[in-house]
Amino acid sequence: MIVNLAFYLFSLILLASAVMVVTARNPVHAVLFLILAFVNAAVLFLLAGAEFLAFILAIVYVGAVAVLFLFVVMMLDVDFAALKEGFQRYAPVGALVGLVLFGELFLVVSGWNVLAGATAARLYPTPDNLTNAAALGSLIYTAYLPLFQLSGIVLLVAMIGAIVLTHRDRKRALRQNLAMQHARKPQDTLVLTRPALGAGAPLPAQEKETL
Repeated sequence: MIVNLAFYLFSLILLASAVMVVTARNPVHAVLFLILAFVNAAVLFLLAGAEFLAFILAIVYVGAVAVLFLFVVMMLDVDFAALKEGFQRYAPVGALVGLVLFGELFLVVSGWNVLAGATAARLYPTPDNLTNAAALGSLIYTAYLPLFQLSGIVLLVAMIGAIVLTHRDRKRALRQNLAMQHARKPQDTLVLTRPALGAGAPLPAQEKETL
């Protein structure tokens, strides 16, 4: 009884937060509602017995992806007027995609099944004395180890490619001159002044010339 009540409670919160992600005018509030949706989805995974997926959802999406979205939204000066200019142009395509998604949701809710024996032909292990995380770990690092390593290599190549593409202009790269830094003296880099109350500190002669 308590599990059923918790399921319906977190499901309602998840649906409400998902609606607020789409309808919130403030992008920061939208990202915060997205984090709330991820947390409630993780709780639903725990109730379903998939603790590994719940922890992955909380660690990866809430701890990394959603926080990254929040930092990007808060740091970038987004021109929302320019973003809304093409709304009418792409409205028919968006409406078509929305109708397709609502049709799929209707088929799922109505219990429509593509394959008659899909429920009996599920290809996943059902161990008796292993937890969800242990069963997934044994599969990933035994039967699917080459695919797991290949996916890691693909991600590594993508990261190296992104670094190479963003650092093409090497002339503007700031490089430290270690010899000049080691040869500096304290009296050349540090100036002690006693400015009067309300007056600024006097600038050195070199900085005056640059200004």
